[in-house]
Amino acid sequence: MAEFEERWRTRVGGLARTVGVIGWPVEESLSPLIHNTAFIALDLRWVYVPLPVEPGRLPEALAGLTALGFAGANVTMPHKTETADLVGELSEDAVRLRAVNTLVTTASGLEGHNTDAPGFERFLSEDAGFEARGRTALLFGGGGAARACALALARAGAASIVVALRDPAKSEGLRTAVSGFETALEVVGFEDAAGQEPDLVVNATPLGSDGEQLPLPPLTPETLVVDLLYRPALTPLQISAKEAGAAAFGGLGLLLHQAALSFELWTGQPAPLAAMSAAALAELS
Repeated sequence: MAEFEERWRTRVGGLARTVGVIGWPVEESLSPLIHNTAFIALDLRWVYVPLPVEPGRLPEALAGLTALGFAGANVTMPHKTETADLVGELSEDAVRLRAVNTLVTTASGLEGHNTDAPGFERFLSEDAGFEARGRTALLFGGGGAARACALALARAGAASIVVALRDPAKSEGLRTAVSGFETALEVVGFEDAAGQEPDLVVNATPLGSDGEQLPLPPLTPETLVVDLLYRPALTPLQISAKEAGAAAFGGLGLLLHQAALSFELWTGQPAPLAAMSAAALAELS
């Protein structure tokens, strides 16, 4: 115990670098646990804290990051799009997605990045073993997470993406995300999703968190199903996939991979993904 207390005291002493997560609310976020586990695993003098920021107070919060000497921060709902509007220096993905999920403090101010798309690419290849090139996908949702998944799939060479939206007219952000790629994008209403025959099904909506079921196409053992929700641990979509013999994943993989990319942007070191995953799985169980 004394050794642990000494390590903790050293990490949060005067030489500590500080990062955190900006959102509203942030009480249920796994990010502080994941990142602090990574810092401890690599014996880094860094600490990660929750930063609850009410809607309407984001500009002063961002100014406060640099004033307080934060090395950076993650950004989560509902502030990703507004952060992209407020930060002057944006990465290519942050511009495409019009969303920032990672801030890095530099001598000239804040840089805005988005690690969701490369995080999803890593998840598909490293965790799910899915080769997107030439394949077809059905994507539920049109928000920031959905746009990131669409960009990842287009960048990986997917043949086509069908996006199911409650309001198909609200697709401009998705089209911007995949513009310039050869992947075909079709937007349909929710009721038309069941008629598709995709290789990959991705839920990027909140539906399922309270037991809701999506209008699913026929699932087969060859279908890969990904639900970006990580609570509950087993969603209605995952249950349906398992009943059909399809491979099914929750959202923890994307969460971990995008977090690892944020960690690398801040520290310049590879993230200890195994330790981060173990901590998250223990918490969710």
